Amino acid sequence: MILLVSPIDVEEAKEAIAGGADIIDVKNPKEGSLGANFPWMIKAIREVTPKDLLVSATVGDVPYKPGTISLAAVGAAISGADYIKVGLYGVKNYYQAVELMKNVVRAVKDIDEDKIVVAAGYADAHRVGAVEPLIIPKIARDAGCDVAMLDTAIKDGKTLFDFQSKEILAEFVEETHDYGLKCALAGSIKKEHIPILKEIGTDIVGVRGAACKGGDRNNGRIDRELVRELKELCK
Repeated sequence: MILLVSPIDVEEAKEAIAGGADIIDVKNPKEGSLGANFPWMIKAIREVTPKDLLVSATVGDVPYKPGTISLAAVGAAISGADYIKVGLYGVKNYYQAVELMKNVVRAVKDIDEDKIVVAAGYADAHRVGAVEPLIIPKIARDAGCDVAMLDTAIKDGKTLFDFQSKEILAEFVEETHDYGLKCALAGSIKKEHIPILKEIGTDIVGVRGAACKGGDRNNGRIDRELVRELKELCK
C-alpha cells in the first residue's frame, strides 16, 4: 500500500518527501475537504519533488459543471500534476457523475494519456447531498477513470470508519479491483486505521491530519517523522 500525503505548500512538501511519502498531493484545506490549490503552487511543488515521485492535485469539491471542471483539470495537469482528483461534491447521481468525469478524462488524456484521473466520492455523502459513495467504483469505470476514491466531505473529527464499516470498505476495494482500477481511501485516517486499510487491499491511503503536528489538518504542519511512521505502517 502506498502513502499519499497532502501538503499545502513547498515547505510541507519537502517534509512529506523527506518522510518517504509516495505521492505528494497538493491541496488547500481552506477550500474544503478536496480544496484546490493554485496552479503556481502545484508547479512549485512539482519542481521540488523528485522525478520518481508522483504529484497529485485536487480540482476541488466540485459542482455539476462538466465544462468548468474539465478546464480546471487541464489547469492541474499542465501545472505538473500526475494525478488529477475530482471531488464529486455537488453531483447528485450516477448520470451526472459519469458525464462530468467522462469530460474530465477526455480533457486530461488529450494532454497526456499517462495522467491519472481520480473520481473521488464521500463516505459521508448523506451529510452534504452528494452522490452515493458506494457507486463510485462504477462511476469511475464507466467514465474511464483510473482510480476510485473515498474521502470525507466534512472535516469535524469523524473518520472514514464512522460512516463506512470495514466490511463495506472491503467490498468497495474488491469492486474497484474487479473493474481493473486502483482504490484510494482517505478521510481523517489515523495511524490505527492503516493496518485495516492494508488488510482489505487498499492501493493508496491518503492523509493530512495524521501527518501534521498535533493531528491538526488546518493549523498543524506536516512533519517528516510523522510521515515516516505512517510510511512504515504501509509497508
